[in-house]
Amino acid sequence: MSSQVVVTIRRATATDVEMLSALGATTFHSAFAADNDPDDMAAYLASAFSPAQQAAELADARATFLIAEIEGQAVGYAKLLAGDSPACVTGTKPVELERIYSLKEWIGHGVGEALMRACVEEAQRGGYQTVWLGVWRRNARAQAFYRKWGFRDVGEKVFRLGSDPQTDVVMERALSVANQAGS
Repeated sequence: MSSQVVVTIRRATATDVEMLSALGATTFHSAFAADNDPDDMAAYLASAFSPAQQAAELADARATFLIAEIEGQAVGYAKLLAGDSPACVTGTKPVELERIYSLKEWIGHGVGEALMRACVEEAQRGGYQTVWLGVWRRNARAQAFYRKWGFRDVGEKVFRLGSDPQTDVVMERALSVANQAGS
C-alpha cells in the first residue's frame, strides 16, 4: 500500500443502497462488535443497516451521505442529518454528524480526515454554524479524532444498541473556524 493514498469524496445516490447497507454494517461491526453482546449487535445491525432502512435514510431530504472512495472502491462514509439536537448542544444552527466510518484497513490513511473535511464543507454550504455528534464514551480513539477537529464535550445522550442503553458523549464544533484539523 502506498503512503500517498488519494481519497475522493462523492455524494451518495439512491443507487448506493446495497453498498451503504453492506459498508455500514461492516464498519459498525468491526468498530464495536468486540465490546458488545453479539445478540445486541445483531439486532442493531439488522435494523440500522438493512437495505430498506438505508433506502429510507437516503430518501430523507434532511440527510446527506458522503462516500469516501480509493481507486473507485468505497472505503468509508459519513452521514449528516439536519433536525433536532439535544439541549446540551448550544451552538447556532446545528447539524448532526450522525455517522463517520472507515473500513478497518483504511483507518490511519486519511479517509476520516477527508470525510471530516467534506462534512465541514457540506455543513457550511448548507448554512449550518455548528456540527454536533454523539460518540460512545468508551471510544477514546474517536473522541481524540474529534477533538483534533475542534469538537468539545458538551453533554451526554443515550444510544440504544439492541437492548443495551449506552452512554454517548455529545460533542460540538462551531463552523466559523477554518476547515483544517486543529484550527
